Amino acid sequence: MNKLSGFILSVFVLVSCNDDYQPKPKGYLSLTYPNPIYEPVDVDCAYRFEKNKISIVQPSKSNQPCWINLEYPDLKGTLFLTYRPVKDNLRRLLIDAQRMPLEHTTKADQIEGSSYINEVQKVYGTVYEIKGDAASQAQFYVTDSVNHFLTGAIYFKTAPNYDSILPAADYLKRDMKHLVESLQWKRNITEN
Repeated sequence: MNKLSGFILSVFVLVSCNDDYQPKPKGYLSLTYPNPIYEPVDVDCAYRFEKNKISIVQPSKSNQPCWINLEYPDLKGTLFLTYRPVKDNLRRLLIDAQRMPLEHTTKADQIEGSSYINEVQKVYGTVYEIKGDAASQAQFYVTDSVNHFLTGAIYFKTAPNYDSILPAADYLKRDMKHLVESLQWKRNITEN
């Protein structure tokens, strides 16, 4: 019986050592985020907008008036908003805002800009989508061309790896787009 057990074990080992194997398909991380619920934000500034409830309004560390951050703790991302009054400096503000996305050209695979126009609210600008391993995945600037100028940029608290942050970046881009579309100027700069 000992020889029989050894023979069966040897056959089993030889049969199980088959080099014919199938590679497993690639697995993809499935990240799900809650459907956005937007609420109005009325900061003590010359603008108001709607934000996703999962974001937290924080004052900017720069201590500049009307610069705020929308923090997304679960996504480890931030939408930085900077406001500047227009006082004979519109050309300079536009040049600076249009240059900002270009600073990512060395790491970006593609930068797409699309114009935004809301005649009713007098909000005009450009939204940039940045694809690739750039530090920022999306940026925008909007103005009424007379009194107000607002810029925004999405950054993550991680090394830029486009494939890894893509789901979170897409989620924040939708929120940024909603912010731009819901933006309203509250008063003229002379009232600030």
